[in-house]
Order: sequence, then structure tokens, then C-alpha cells
Amino acid sequence: MRRTRLLVVAVIMIGSALACVIAACSAPAQPVRAPVPAAEPGQDQVSRGRQLYGSGCAGCHGQRAEGTGQAPALVGVGGADIDYMIASGRMPLTSPNARPERRPPSYGSRDRAALVAYISSLGAGGPEIPQLPPGDARSGRDLYLTNCAACHGSGGAGGTLPGGQVAPRILGVPGQQVAEAIRVGPGLMPPFGSSTLTDQQAADIVAYVGAMPDSAEHGGWDLGGLGPAAEGLIGWGLGLGTLLVVIRLLGKKAPK
Repeated sequence: MRRTRLLVVAVIMIGSALACVIAACSAPAQPVRAPVPAAEPGQDQVSRGRQLYGSGCAGCHGQRAEGTGQAPALVGVGGADIDYMIASGRMPLTSPNARPERRPPSYGSRDRAALVAYISSLGAGGPEIPQLPPGDARSGRDLYLTNCAACHGSGGAGGTLPGGQVAPRILGVPGQQVAEAIRVGPGLMPPFGSSTLTDQQAADIVAYVGAMPDSAEHGGWDLGGLGPAAEGLIGWGLGLGTLLVVIRLLGKKAPK
């Protein structure tokens, strides 16, 4: 009886340890927050943006956004590009060598607008933040399948591109960021100007992406999306533990 209890305790401990490992591995990395100074009373947007830029961006992009060996110049990139990178949490990076990926944003909407205003004041040229009309998801479906599905997948789940690059998942992405990505063309994505996609067509795509169902993972417990390694670890741990318990119980019932 005592051995059976010990086996049960051991199985519970193995399962708890595996669950903790999976939870720790699947937890998203938190970005390193740039120190943000407090706003000064009566401070205008450009001045606020200059203050934020100096504390969180100038170290990589240069004091006047002229670019450095670590990061490109920002002069003339346009408000849509700046807003997209900050709103999606791709900037600021967690470290100079980190890969830009979607994360919780480091700046709120007001500070983001201030950064856009300041950097835009240094030089115009790129696309501005799009102001799109209401879109039609039914029309957007055909446009999406023609222009976007080859990389992002017909269901918006993303996909692998040549050279180890990845087209990101777009399910659940705010419509404003989808519109900005269409105009800017971040990463390997080509920019779609108004001569390629009109504002109405871009709005239709945004409406369709917003209407896509963000379905849960299929197949039961997704184990944090870590893939077959985690599934195998859980299978072996729980399977062997259960097998030991069954063997022990059958052994007790066997005639002596």
C-alpha cells in the first residue's frame, strides 16, 4: 500500500513538473521597456516625441534619426511605418541583435502619436497613417486571396517563406496595423500603394481580416504550441507513470 502511494505521488510530481516546464517555455518574452520620462505640463506633441525619441530610440537610430551601424535612418520613412513598428511592439527591440516580432507595445497611443509627430517633422516622404473608409468583408475576401493568402495563408495563420523568413499570423491583429502593413510593406512584404490597391480595396481587406475566425487550436490540449517535442514529453511522462500504477495494482491482485 505504501509503495502504491509513493508511485501515485511520483506520477503527480512528474506531471506537475512537466506542466511547469511547458508553462515556462510557452510564456511570451517580455520586451525590455525603454525608460519613458514623464510628460511636462503644456508640452506639445513634437517636443514630447523628441523627449521620448532621445530616451528610447536615439541610441540605435541616431540623435537625428540619421541611422547608425545598428539601425537604419528614419528620416522620410513616413508616419505609417513608424506607427506600425511601435504599435505592434516590434520597436523598441529587446536588444540590438533581437529580431523584430509582435509584442505588447512599449508606448501608449499618446506617446506613439508624439513619436510619429516628431520623427515625421524631421523629413517627409513615406506613406502617412492611412485613414480608410468602411470596408466590405465580402469584397475583401477575393482581394485577400489574390494578394495576401500566398504568404499569410488562406486562414491568416501565417506561413514560412524562403530564406528562413516567416509571414506572421494576422488573426487578431488590429485593423489599423493591417492597413499600415498594406501601405508600408514591412519585412519581405511588398508595399501596396494606392495605385495597386485603392483605399476602398485596402479597407475591404482590413474588414475581411477582421472577420476571420480566430479559432482555437485543434486536437485537444495544445501544450503551448511547442510542437511534437512537448507532446512526446507529456506522452512519455504520463504514459509511463500510468503504466507503473496499473502494473502495481495488477501485481497486488495477482494470486500469491
